[in-house]
Amino acid sequence: MIIVTGGAGFIGSNLIRALNQRGESNILLVDHLVNGRKMHNMADLDIADYLDKAEFIEQIESPTFLNGVRAVFHQGACSATTEWDGQYVMMNNYDYSKRLLHGCIAKNIAFIYASSASVYGNGEHGFRVDRSCEHPINMYAYSKFQFDQYVRRVLPETKSPIVGFRYFNVYGPREQHKGSMSSTAFHFNRQVIEQKKAKLFEGCDGLANGEQKRDFVYVDDVVDVNLWFLDHPEQRGIYNVGTGKAETFNTVAKAVIDWHKEGSIEYIPF
Repeated sequence: MIIVTGGAGFIGSNLIRALNQRGESNILLVDHLVNGRKMHNMADLDIADYLDKAEFIEQIESPTFLNGVRAVFHQGACSATTEWDGQYVMMNNYDYSKRLLHGCIAKNIAFIYASSASVYGNGEHGFRVDRSCEHPINMYAYSKFQFDQYVRRVLPETKSPIVGFRYFNVYGPREQHKGSMSSTAFHFNRQVIEQKKAKLFEGCDGLANGEQKRDFVYVDDVVDVNLWFLDHPEQRGIYNVGTGKAETFNTVAKAVIDWHKEGSIEYIPF
């Protein structure tokens, strides 16, 4: 069996879809369906079972619960960068992850988890997987950074397959439930459909309008990376997952407009 936490979410549901395409359906989907609209991400997936996150956490440390599991894709998290309830964020992104990590280590189960490029802060120190570059600026980023730090301490003590991915700006299908946390590409697409305009921030700090840059990576590419490491359990560690090239918001907006063959860009105050 394969477990996917956050399996009804953006990356998790795309990952399960890809596993299904490989012929894999012996999958336990773990999520927290307070937002029932996420069921649209689940409707076309073939899974063996569903378990609510709260019940899953209760059972993690049961001696037999993880028997027969060959891999855990830990995608579940509080992903809102605007959440400042530190206790809530650390409980969901740090404590939960530690318990699941140790459950996997105890049974030598591959543990493949989602970290975040947000650990690099504003990026002024670079984007290398190195402590000198890591300067989180919100609770979400700090929780991801602190779990990465924990993994760094644990890795030398075990031979279990443990891999963390620092996702950059992921976009693609199945992110409609994320609201304000959806990708820039998603928002531009919706704006062009509804208003015939993509709204970009005006320039600041010496940048021209819409020339702010991010590394945008398509969700299928992110899924491919996850599956490659599933197939290569000898590889361990923490890795960046992006294209390696930053694109401007202007470039993304123009691509969306070109796709729809209509629309324009409107610059709004930052």
